Amino acid sequence: MHLSGLDRATLLERLRALEARATEDQLQQLLITAERKRDQSALRDSEERIKAILDTAVEGIITIDERGLIESYNLAAQKIFGYRPEEVIGKNVSMLMPMPYKKDHDSFIANYRLTAQPKIIGIGREVMGLRKDGSTFPMDLSVSEVRLEKGRIFTGFVRDITERKRLEKEILEISESERRSIGHALHDGLSQHLAGIEMMSQVLQQNLSSKSKAAAAQAGKIAEHVREALVQTRMLARGLSPVSIESEGLMSALQELAASIRRMFRVDCHFECPEPVLMQDNVTATHVYRIAQEAINNAIKHGKATDIGVALGRKLTNFQLSVIDNGKGFPADGQRNGGMGLQIMKYRAGMIEGTLQIEPGAEGGTKLVCSWKAR
Repeated sequence: MHLSGLDRATLLERLRALEARATEDQLQQLLITAERKRDQSALRDSEERIKAILDTAVEGIITIDERGLIESYNLAAQKIFGYRPEEVIGKNVSMLMPMPYKKDHDSFIANYRLTAQPKIIGIGREVMGLRKDGSTFPMDLSVSEVRLEKGRIFTGFVRDITERKRLEKEILEISESERRSIGHALHDGLSQHLAGIEMMSQVLQQNLSSKSKAAAAQAGKIAEHVREALVQTRMLARGLSPVSIESEGLMSALQELAASIRRMFRVDCHFECPEPVLMQDNVTATHVYRIAQEAINNAIKHGKATDIGVALGRKLTNFQLSVIDNGKGFPADGQRNGGMGLQIMKYRAGMIEGTLQIEPGAEGGTKLVCSWKAR
């Protein structure tokens, strides 16, 4: 810009214009700086608000990246697992899982990245967790996915259900105890009374036979009805308390169950127990019997099986029950008409701290295996 030849008024006017422009640029820069500070402050407030929400949540909340590495870990999760954040951030989340969940976890993530087919995402399920001290505990786990510009993260919501499982087990044990009590009362009380009435009716029939054939026939009908009531009462007692309190009670009950299935449904149901399996815990034995009973019912009702094998044995430190049928097989989605029978079997297996696996049989049909610790 050439200033020579300008008069004083023009020069002053141009100087004022330059000053105004410089002031406007400074003001604009100040506004930008202030806006940036407000954004940074809002971001900090947002982060602090989110952290406060996470740390006051009742459930443990853990976020991981696509490799399974932990990115965040709230206060409830610290209380549940016993680790401090610096002990887990950046490490694989499988450190919080016992076997076999630890072994399967990375394959679940890899499979999802390749196929986009979720197996646990969006589905709540019951799994086992591993604390810092090495103890395991049951927990409810649900996983959600959040997609970001640079990838995605997974958020796990964890709830320790140890107390709930304890109460459920206590309630179920009380229920089973009451069932056994009623079964014993029917067998040892009512059945004996009915047997006595049957004998008295038979004696009366004999005494009346020489006096009145009609009265004798009526007494005979009474004895017959009492006999039918006695059979039904004993069947009801057996249904309420199928396993006797003796250590070999489970073997006897399963043997009788197989024989009963053969008579009632005319299918080949056979029981094998190569070596004696003696159980002192009647509650556990009853749960195992109920699992076998439900598996057999499913094989007949849903699988249309004509051959069912029930086996009881020992494998290393575990007892093992297996039920193998030649039916239509188990659906790929794991459900049969709502799957309530399957859920009940899994629940009972959990009550005895056991595992339940259901898979296709080697030659078709379905194979169920329930394992629990030998005590």
